[in-house]
Amino acid sequence: MAAIAGRVCVTVVLLVCVLGGQALDLLMGTTTSGSSPSTPTVRCRCASYPNVTLCSWPEPPHHPPTHYIATYSERHRQSVTKHCHLIQPGSSSSDVISASSSSSDRLWHCHMPSLKLLTDYIINVTAVYSGSSSFHLSSFMLEDIVKPDPPIDVTVSPRDSKRLLLQWSPPPTWAHLDIFPLKYQIKYQRESRGIPRSYNLGPIESNWVVLKLKPGAYLFQVCAKELLNLGECSDWSSPVKN
Repeated sequence: MAAIAGRVCVTVVLLVCVLGGQALDLLMGTTTSGSSPSTPTVRCRCASYPNVTLCSWPEPPHHPPTHYIATYSERHRQSVTKHCHLIQPGSSSSDVISASSSSSDRLWHCHMPSLKLLTDYIINVTAVYSGSSSFHLSSFMLEDIVKPDPPIDVTVSPRDSKRLLLQWSPPPTWAHLDIFPLKYQIKYQRESRGIPRSYNLGPIESNWVVLKLKPGAYLFQVCAKELLNLGECSDWSSPVKN
């Protein structure tokens, strides 16, 4: 939907689309007196339930905005609005956060501490340009966007002539492992021509598993997920070879 008044054009796009484990995009729009600015594409993730929640978006490479304004509120208390703690691309905090991301984009991050459990939130990210602006409005519930960082220190070693011991450590960013345990999924395949195989481990197998496989060279990866199936599994760890 677009409206033009004098030299000012207002464009609003209503989005009704739900993807599992993702925020619900509610509204995107632009207000401009010249060429249409880039609209932020916002993705939210909780890397350590419940206290580490970040919403991120890439900075346009050719025409970056002068600044961003990011606010959030409870869906049913929108009169109480809080400002995000913005983390710029290239800062030391951003480098640590982006290290776990496969994206090559320069990412901005909005940190929202101490969100409530089982509560709908709305985030509004506005990109401000010279003479124009654009915004992205989306809604999420903390439990739907849980996605841990990948496990670390993945190693594989012979247990005996027929079995292999696969071990790993939980992601260090998952701060409350004693209260919110993780479970894990294993993926392996022959190094040369294997078909990937995976299976889920139970909560007792906290950071190791013994595998009985036919002789040969294999690649192994591990992903982590919240024990009660909140959100989605982490990205796969880097492959290791026996």
